[in-house]
Amino acid sequence: MAKSTQSTSPVSITGILGELLITAGVLVMLFLGWYVWLNDIVTGSVQQGAAVDVQRELQQEWEDDLATQPEPEPEETTEPGTPLDPPVAVAPAAGESWGALIVPRFGEDYVRAIGEGVDPATVLNSRTLGVGHYAETQMPGELGNVALAAHRNTWGGAFSEVGELQLGDNLYVETRDGWYQYAFRGLEYVWPSGVEVLLPVPQAPQVEPGEHILTLTTCNPRFSTAERMIAYAVLEDWHPRSGGAPAEISGLVEASSR
Repeated sequence: MAKSTQSTSPVSITGILGELLITAGVLVMLFLGWYVWLNDIVTGSVQQGAAVDVQRELQQEWEDDLATQPEPEPEETTEPGTPLDPPVAVAPAAGESWGALIVPRFGEDYVRAIGEGVDPATVLNSRTLGVGHYAETQMPGELGNVALAAHRNTWGGAFSEVGELQLGDNLYVETRDGWYQYAFRGLEYVWPSGVEVLLPVPQAPQVEPGEHILTLTTCNPRFSTAERMIAYAVLEDWHPRSGGAPAEISGLVEASSR
């Protein structure tokens, strides 16, 4: 009797290839899930801890400077409607931190160190910074626009909750001199080319600034760079370091200084 020969069925090969592709797809999705979700959590936690460390070091340096300065004369309370005249913060070299951003709406322990510039490698993708200041915009205390940038997803997603801000929410920028308290006013969505949001008066070329504005910029929608989400806030109060931190964030500031 002649021996029968067995041949591999094309259907079997197709099935095996299909299973391999499905497995590969699952692995890719798991990797993307780790990269977007777990990596965000890990990096965000590292940035949070680093921001506290940076804040602690800066606070100690600022407190030492304050101790060597003569006791300032008592200032009169600012009357409602009186323009604020806070000191102007000094910008350091590119990539260096000059202060911290504290936003209670983003979490009771939310604080991120602010770096000078928006270079991805040294600031936005940094595990110790994550929030960058557009060097061409104003510094806290100057009339005009203090514009900050951060990722919405990946690399810690420092601005992942910008869309959750509500009218009147306080945002604080801490510097050597004290705390600049801004109140959230609204959101705007622009194309990536919409750089007019960085002007001294956003979206108003050739208009002289008359307010202290804080602008947060990040990508929109989530997991996309198709648009930019812009959050605007206006300076409402100024808290000198000699008088202590604002009550709303005093617990966080005190915890950071320990």
